[in-house]
Amino acid sequence: METPVFEEFDPASDCDCPGCVRRRRFPAPSVPPGPVGRPVSHRAFVIAAAAGAVLVAVPSVPAVAVAHGPARPGDPAGDEPDTPQGGEAPLHGPAGSPAKPGTGVEVPATTRAAIINRAKKWITAQVPYSMSAYWSDGYRQDCSGFVSMAWNLPGNEWTGSLGTFGVRISRDQLQPGDILLFHNPADPQNGSHVVLFGGWTDYTHTYYIAYEQTRPHTRRQSTPYAYWSNSTRYLPYRHKGLADGASGAQPSVPGTKSAPYPGPSAFGPGTNNAYVTQLGRLLVERGGRRFYTSGPGPRWSNADRRATRAFQLAQGWKGAGADGLPGPRTWSYLVEKKGRDIPPAAGTATTTAAAGTATTTGTATTTAATGALTTTAATGALTTTAATGTATTTGTAGTTGATGTAGTTGATGAVGTTGAGGAPSAAPPAFPGRGMFRPGARNAFVTLLGKQLVKRGFGTYYAHGPGPDWGESDRRAVEAFQRAQGWRGGAVDGRPGPETWRRLFS
Repeated sequence: METPVFEEFDPASDCDCPGCVRRRRFPAPSVPPGPVGRPVSHRAFVIAAAAGAVLVAVPSVPAVAVAHGPARPGDPAGDEPDTPQGGEAPLHGPAGSPAKPGTGVEVPATTRAAIINRAKKWITAQVPYSMSAYWSDGYRQDCSGFVSMAWNLPGNEWTGSLGTFGVRISRDQLQPGDILLFHNPADPQNGSHVVLFGGWTDYTHTYYIAYEQTRPHTRRQSTPYAYWSNSTRYLPYRHKGLADGASGAQPSVPGTKSAPYPGPSAFGPGTNNAYVTQLGRLLVERGGRRFYTSGPGPRWSNADRRATRAFQLAQGWKGAGADGLPGPRTWSYLVEKKGRDIPPAAGTATTTAAAGTATTTGTATTTAATGALTTTAATGALTTTAATGTATTTGTAGTTGATGTAGTTGATGAVGTTGAGGAPSAAPPAFPGRGMFRPGARNAFVTLLGKQLVKRGFGTYYAHGPGPDWGESDRRAVEAFQRAQGWRGGAVDGRPGPETWRRLFS
């Protein structure tokens, strides 16, 4: 069974010290193993400790334990490494003899799981950094040699050539196995660096796990995007030869079996990529048009979540199976056109988002910020055109036509329609996701949040507004509201979550 991509593992051993692990897996002539598999330096330490003798350093035995200590943020070698690199070169064997180099730009097929697992081998072995030495697998022990090894390239590349083996992608398309590459033509030996992207640490996408080769040895560490220094000059690349279907910057054609599931990191609050657009189009084809007032587009929204959940519920799935986030099963049902379509809303309400119109048969009460209102009493049909406004329809009271008093009720008893240029409806909206409330966010939900905070008596932090730009005033007002709920510690972070949102609008 193949080791999962994100599961850390330690090699089985009698002694877990770094020196023993390294020598047991990669024995070197200069440090012969002892009778029980431990290095001479380890055995000498045990004997001397038992006898109470004073240890004397032996020059011929290197102090591996010191060189192999873990790098920590804040250590001299912890955050920003000094990583000069060697040039492009063929692979070398353990004895230093050159191997046959690749011909041209060869890109052997690989997978994301294989890339991460190859990187973890160097992490486990704690390969010492060197721009001239070669590890037992033939790859040079510097930053670009490490990536060449993880990508299974036919030779030892450098930052000036690694880009030819990949395709440029955007930050939002980064997935485990991609790289972040900084090549400095002015000083390529001392000013360049490359790291392997291991996945975002949380939904804010401000920190990620970086696998990299640096002094004193290979490390895996949470790192600010794109790096500790020269952040704006790092460029994301994806391996050209990925065999698991995600090598290009664009997804496969929708509705075909050649569109593999891109992974959970492609969806959810804060994501912005072509897979979200593809998902929305597939959901519209399966009856989800009414959830979208515009788009679908590349930025994940509450419309995508609601449409996904409606499709999942249509298949009869419950609980975690209908969480509004597409997993492999949901994705396969959509692209292979399996299962049941999304049923129309109760009361036969239909919404045409492209034209900005909403049509309701029965009785309804309609509030339209702008637009024309037309009522046909003979059929009891109410048509509202709100190209730029906001329309809210409930199934309780309003115009009664000849056909009776049927109303329109959504999944939660209310249907809200947002115009192309309008704001959310007056009805309490569903929580739009944490991604709507992060530094740099600008959307109507921030305005809605601020107005509700002012309404609830937490508006003292606003010098003006509230407005659509998330700022310190919003954060402090949310924090004050959370403290008023009796919450403490991590629950008071100034960022609205589902429970904060529910209590604020209840």
